[in-house]
Amino acid sequence: MYRVLLPIDDDEDRVDAQVQTVLELPGPRNGVEVTLLHVIDDERASIPKPTQIAAGQHAEERLTAAGVRTLERGETGDPARAIIESARDLGADLIVLGGRKRSPLGALVFGSVSNRVVRDARRPVTITGPIDHLERPSHRCVTCGETYYTSRETGISTCRRCGGIHVERVRDDALEANA
Repeated sequence: MYRVLLPIDDDEDRVDAQVQTVLELPGPRNGVEVTLLHVIDDERASIPKPTQIAAGQHAEERLTAAGVRTLERGETGDPARAIIESARDLGADLIVLGGRKRSPLGALVFGSVSNRVVRDARRPVTITGPIDHLERPSHRCVTCGETYYTSRETGISTCRRCGGIHVERVRDDALEANA
């Protein structure tokens, strides 16, 4: 079982991009388990359930409809610390965060949960943006899942990661329908 931690907030576009990223992971979807995590920065608040907010409910519905097993987890306190500790406790293989665009000064003044998680997590972290900015990979290695972001016309004969020879173009139904 491949375990993904999906920390969410109430921004539906950001959560949608996170869900899309999970759905594009290589391999069978029934081999993926996603834990939706919602953290409130107020330790006096009751522990939140991710599906109590619209973005969490929508994420759970999309993942379940795609055959992905979903779990819920709510935490209070420092978001970055809660994400890192939850990933460790769950044995997550990947953390998929929804990033925000902030200027360097804004990140310095307000801090950045994403920056802290990337810096301190002991597992891979993927950061997505809004769904309309989510780039699609052009190619993927069938053997190891390595993704490439290049022109779809580019031929890739061997995988840079595993040396495999089965690197295929990623099918993009929207592009192929317009062709």
